[in-house]
Amino acid sequence: MENSSNTCLINPTNGYCSQTKTFNSLRPLVSLPPPNSPISASQYAFFLFHQNSSSSSSSKTTALIDSNTGYCLSYSQFIHQTQNLASSLQNKIGLSKGDIAFVLSSNCLQIPILFCSLLSLGVVISPANPISTKSEISRQIGLCKATIAFATSSTAYKLPSLHHKTILLDSSEFHSLTTSLISRSELKTREEVIQSDLAAILYSSGTTGKVKGVMLTHWNLTAIVAAIHAVQQKRETPAVVLYTMPYFHVYGFFYSLKSIAMGESVVLMDKFDLRRMLKVVEQFKVTFVAVAPPVIVGMVKNDDLIKSYDLSSLEGVGCGGAPLGKEVIEKFKERFPNVSLGQGYGLTESTGGLFRSLGPEEGCRYGSAGRILSNCQAKIIDPDTGIALPPCKLGELWIRGPLIMKGYVGDDEATSAMLDSEGWLKTGDLCYIDSDGYLFVVDRLKELIKYKGYQVFYDTYDIVYLRRFCLV
Repeated sequence: MENSSNTCLINPTNGYCSQTKTFNSLRPLVSLPPPNSPISASQYAFFLFHQNSSSSSSSKTTALIDSNTGYCLSYSQFIHQTQNLASSLQNKIGLSKGDIAFVLSSNCLQIPILFCSLLSLGVVISPANPISTKSEISRQIGLCKATIAFATSSTAYKLPSLHHKTILLDSSEFHSLTTSLISRSELKTREEVIQSDLAAILYSSGTTGKVKGVMLTHWNLTAIVAAIHAVQQKRETPAVVLYTMPYFHVYGFFYSLKSIAMGESVVLMDKFDLRRMLKVVEQFKVTFVAVAPPVIVGMVKNDDLIKSYDLSSLEGVGCGGAPLGKEVIEKFKERFPNVSLGQGYGLTESTGGLFRSLGPEEGCRYGSAGRILSNCQAKIIDPDTGIALPPCKLGELWIRGPLIMKGYVGDDEATSAMLDSEGWLKTGDLCYIDSDGYLFVVDRLKELIKYKGYQVFYDTYDIVYLRRFCLV
């Protein structure tokens, strides 16, 4: 980040350094374990959980809730099953650090247990969309070089044979793996996992539309969890959160760890439906829900439906996928005066995080994606000259920090095109950062056309943002 000689040149209002032409985070600096620290991302999340909770309250707090059945797991049960599964996968199945696990499942209680177990072993997780075709899955498995798969009885038929096997999450075998105890004589030595080790391979179209495997490290995941944990307000009672995003998406992936760090109770939905979501909020007294823009529009346009449910427990809504218009935001605040509305920006390549609006004041910046997260930097680059621009000037957004991916698996050319030698990631998004440090996304760089020397943009607040402008 900025050295001490440049600190005095950083504008305290927007974080812009006139000497380096860089926007710096105005959030508190967050201490991170060094990249060579012997701690996995899941261990770090559990460390924060235990640090923030007393032993008695932490063991009794509900960790996971299945919205379909109402079945719950406490944190003590969650931790116990995670440890059992990790031991079983290592000693019975033969998994070890560096193996790649392909995961093909909709949201279910088994996924967070599986993710934490695999991360603790140093097994790389590669989750995919369960509605993907066989050919898409074949390409993804070819990219990540998976040696084992975890699926469900409804998705396993799409998978090829792998080195180890395919384990069904909804089977008695998986249940046994989470409950079985391994005798001391059977225990194998577990290889140490460090922060710089590869943790996950997620799938993104990058900037070309061709599917790529995004390599994220334990340090990347630790950094996003730490950044969000640092700005979350302390609570007397655990938050009850409903995530409508799937676990194979970068947000579902890192939120599974963030919720542990915060000691939240997570309500799981296997598929989304507005009426079902409202019922779940009422039934489980949800305090926070993460949604896409069409859901917000639906909530402000369906008064009769909204009035049919008791949503008084709701304290906050996080939204992404496209910038919300001023009219929609105002109607939402009128309809839900006691509910905070936050927006954000991120990419799979940035571990899902980068910009985030916090609190009522930042949430009122209409069309903004918020301010830069802790430990991160941004530049706005003129697409013609390559020169870094000051506040309120439009250009390509470049980002840097501990959230930035290691690269694309097996694609050095694409990695070099996306990441420069100084660690700056070129987002391909045309943006500006205003005089108060708020990010505004205008279009995609590839949508820019020139006409008689003027820059002209397509009006593309649609599918391109559903892919690129993400929920935080």
